[in-house]
Amino acid sequence: MPSGSALRSAAMGRGPDRAPRSALLDMLRFAAAGLIVLYHYRFDGPIKLDVFSPLFDRGYLATDFFLILSGYVLGRAYGRQIAVGKVSDEQFLLRRVLRVWPAHVLMLVVFAALIFAAERVGRAPHNAAQLQWRDWPAQLILIQAWGFNLGEGWNVPTWTLSALMVCYAAFPTLWRRTLGDWPAASLLVIGLAVLAGADLVSEGVYGQGVFDLPSNLGVLRALPLFTFGALVARASEAGWPLRRWALAQTVAAFAGFCALQATGKYDLASMALLGVMIGAAGEVPARGPAHLAAQAAKVSFALYITHIFVATLWFNFIHAVDARFHPPLWAQWGLWGMAFPAALITAVAFERWADRPLQAGVAALLRPRRARYPELAPSGSGRPR
Repeated sequence: MPSGSALRSAAMGRGPDRAPRSALLDMLRFAAAGLIVLYHYRFDGPIKLDVFSPLFDRGYLATDFFLILSGYVLGRAYGRQIAVGKVSDEQFLLRRVLRVWPAHVLMLVVFAALIFAAERVGRAPHNAAQLQWRDWPAQLILIQAWGFNLGEGWNVPTWTLSALMVCYAAFPTLWRRTLGDWPAASLLVIGLAVLAGADLVSEGVYGQGVFDLPSNLGVLRALPLFTFGALVARASEAGWPLRRWALAQTVAAFAGFCALQATGKYDLASMALLGVMIGAAGEVPARGPAHLAAQAAKVSFALYITHIFVATLWFNFIHAVDARFHPPLWAQWGLWGMAFPAALITAVAFERWADRPLQAGVAALLRPRRARYPELAPSGSGRPR
């Protein structure tokens, strides 16, 4: 049993000079968001991309990256405050819900308004089967990944937000359970054991690996990945990796991850390399201004929740053009490729003129509560992260 002094040391972290934010990690987050867009757009090209390589079918690994990253980032941002009791479990959960839910609701309401208007004028979308009204309420309140059979349509990627609601609720208890004088290597091994155990249980119960579970079982997929990310953050608090080796370890983990994807589907090994990549990248010191990387990280969230809406608009337009003009293959590829800058422009606009004002409103809403409960004040940026 760790001593009281060891618990206090673990609560405060052994590395007070360790970077609270990494520009490299922010850029990796943005790159992963781009890969998720490619993964979801791959079937709408003139030729389905998986014909060219099975790698295009492994874009789900970018989603797993986000789930691991979520556990890691929350451990680095909130772990110490939770450990010393500065932020209660309820306060932490409130912050996290208010960070993601308002933007999600706005996007889903705009999406519904578009489809309703299109149906009223007789222009049903080509993917109408994915836009069933009976599926919409579950997405609105983010319960579609909690094991219910409530449909997978509308803004498909938000199953991760649904799953993360449960992860957020579990995080304070998880973090306190890992306090103590644990060696960094032990924490990483425990994290991998959690992933391996979850994969074995999933194979036994559902006949498929935990990383292949459908989105309505998203909580079962997300919790082990989130837990692994939190343990990577605890390993960072325990002194791993040494900063002078962080960039080399990031590059080595990234190269190993890419090489692994070229040889076959090795999900558990891939997750291990993603965890190493995240933990090492989190310790790479920024060189020069990091504001562009921080902005890219903010846009990555907007890109994540807006790109399906853009796809519905853009690919319906392409289908109409194809049906009327029958453009040559090169023109079809050009039109398909334009979906990516359209998605990025939409995400930048959404972050600037929707998500940012919403978070300012959330900050104003919480301000009276902060006057009574100073621990509710968000650290650093002045708004919920």
